[in-house]
Amino acid sequence: MSNALLDIDPIDLQFPFELKKQISCSLYLANKTDDYVAFKVKTTNPKKYCVRPNTGVVLPRSSSEVLVTMQAQKEAPADMQCKDKFLLQCVVASPGVTTKDVTPEMFSKEAGHRVEETKLRVVYVDPPRPPSPVREGSEEGSSPRASVSDNGASDFTAAPRFSVDRLEPQENSTEARALITRLTEEKNSAIQLNNRLQQELEKLKRESKRSQSGGGIPFMYVLLVGLIGLILGYILKRT
Repeated sequence: MSNALLDIDPIDLQFPFELKKQISCSLYLANKTDDYVAFKVKTTNPKKYCVRPNTGVVLPRSSSEVLVTMQAQKEAPADMQCKDKFLLQCVVASPGVTTKDVTPEMFSKEAGHRVEETKLRVVYVDPPRPPSPVREGSEEGSSPRASVSDNGASDFTAAPRFSVDRLEPQENSTEARALITRLTEEKNSAIQLNNRLQQELEKLKRESKRSQSGGGIPFMYVLLVGLIGLILGYILKRT
């Protein structure tokens, strides 16, 4: 969905509802004009949701992401239906304006500003099933401070901001480390045996050269060479 200034995606904020867990949903704003566009996000339930950023500026022909987070809930709603709504207000701003320059007066229709407004619904969906269980603690922050709404949007209040904790990865399996250690030891033993056999072979070659003047190859030399070949073949199959 879009208005005269911004393309908005998605139009419905979908939250995979889970009890005692903070849930986030991203809102993407794309500026399709050559002007600086200031925006402000309001909600009908400011104690339940946090928004980062709740006000900002989208540069010409660029986009911004707004992260909307629902606080951890103790009870599931009836029939998984939610009546909460969000209101996105946007207005053309002066060139070079920054987020710090955004004020409530910029979104005042009484002051003669042309304010574009888009309402967003909240929809609960089934949470995805993870492949393995992950420990998650219950996080319930204190109720954020709400500001008074204006410009006829009497049901909406500016949404607050928040921060999110990240989960730590699990440790590697002990059995896997033990298997790697055993295979490494077997490989090292095979390499040492191969080196000893190579030394014996070089020794037999030197003795064979000294005995070549008598003619023929000693029977023991042929036998040892064949034995070494069999042992090397066995080692290669093991490794």
